Amino acid sequence: MYDVGIIGGGPAGYVAAERAAQKGLSVVLFDKKKLGGVCLNEGCIPTKTLLYSAKLYDHAREGSKYGINCSEVTFDFAKIMQRKNKVVAKLVAGIGAALKHGKVEVVFAKAEIAERATDHIKIKSQEQLYECRNILLATGSEAFIPPIKGLVREEIMTNREILEIQSVPASLTIIGGGVIGMEFASFFNSMGSKVSVVEMLDEILGPTDKEMSVLLRKEFEKKGIAFYLGSKVIEIKGKEVLFERNGATESVTSDEILVSVGRKPVTEGLNLEALGVEILRGGVKIDDRCRTNIPNVYAAGDITGFSLLAHTASREGEVAINNICGITDRMRYNAIPSIVYTNPEIASVGLTEEEAKAKNIGYKVRTLPMAYAGRFVVENEGKNGLIKILTGEKFNEVLGVHMIGNPASEMIFGAAIMIEMQMRVSDVQQIVFPHPTVSEIFKETAFTFEDK
Repeated sequence: MYDVGIIGGGPAGYVAAERAAQKGLSVVLFDKKKLGGVCLNEGCIPTKTLLYSAKLYDHAREGSKYGINCSEVTFDFAKIMQRKNKVVAKLVAGIGAALKHGKVEVVFAKAEIAERATDHIKIKSQEQLYECRNILLATGSEAFIPPIKGLVREEIMTNREILEIQSVPASLTIIGGGVIGMEFASFFNSMGSKVSVVEMLDEILGPTDKEMSVLLRKEFEKKGIAFYLGSKVIEIKGKEVLFERNGATESVTSDEILVSVGRKPVTEGLNLEALGVEILRGGVKIDDRCRTNIPNVYAAGDITGFSLLAHTASREGEVAINNICGITDRMRYNAIPSIVYTNPEIASVGLTEEEAKAKNIGYKVRTLPMAYAGRFVVENEGKNGLIKILTGEKFNEVLGVHMIGNPASEMIFGAAIMIEMQMRVSDVQQIVFPHPTVSEIFKETAFTFEDK
């Protein structure tokens, strides 16, 4: 009998397996595809690999701004894609090695709940039963395909298919202006595609701080990306996307169409009804200890339908394992960083102004151009950036931090620590930041608040 049975080998599943093994538990992990889940194979890592190549290409073309003359800069798309595959394969192998080192048994096959016994649960895979004292559901999510008239699944792309594209399309229409859509818009715009984005909401990036979203959209518009906001797609005719905007019907035609309107938890085929696991908004409902309503059954990651981020999934997996081991640990979502790896990057953590207003939370806000940090000026010739910090109205504690500008993604963890540790502006003012770094912008912005 295994101490833990994990269904799903993505960021929630494989991290949980590693932590469980480190604590001396016996673990069996099931995955019907590859270790690493969507994040490593079809999401986070491959897209960031492509975006880094695009960023280098952008920098090379702008080299003259820095006194570096790069004439006839070109790219090898096939090699870019080959490198993406190589990076993914290397990291997948690394996960496999780590699990092997921890003596985790990995079963590459579909798995489902068989039955619940008095003190354990049986998982069925390839006609074999695995008895587990506890199970962790971590099957992740998949692209949501909306019921659009004329949409033929084989004729459009999701994040999965576009990562296997063999050449740069002359034109690309992206349905959906969320994070995934914006990252692909950034990449293919850099590669030379004519990119159009059709978004139902009145602004891109949904829950992202509105000021940051507007700044990114305007930067993209300067680069030639066309945005059709407040537009509801009503039909797809071949490569033509028809949508309603301001009471009129418009359309855009392109060589390829990417549908990126969100993701949904993968719960089908698990036989959850055999246990009576409670479902909430299409995902598995959990408490702050990552427990479901069924004893000894936990869930982590996108299957919960809550925070569809790899780092959230990993932390939830850790919380589940700690509680299985009798260690009280609770999941907190107030300081989960969110990043848009476009060029320029957006990084956020904590409350946005819109959320603070909706929750009737009193706050103060200060912004500074990123150019207040000398390092940003050094490395971002002719570029703009902005940092916004929200603090509590009464105690000046850090509630939220939002940034646009490179390298925001590598700095946001510092803001997450500030929120997690309930630091006040006066605490941030006393931190010694290294000079010259872009991170000094935290301290510069902190000194625009009244000291309390």
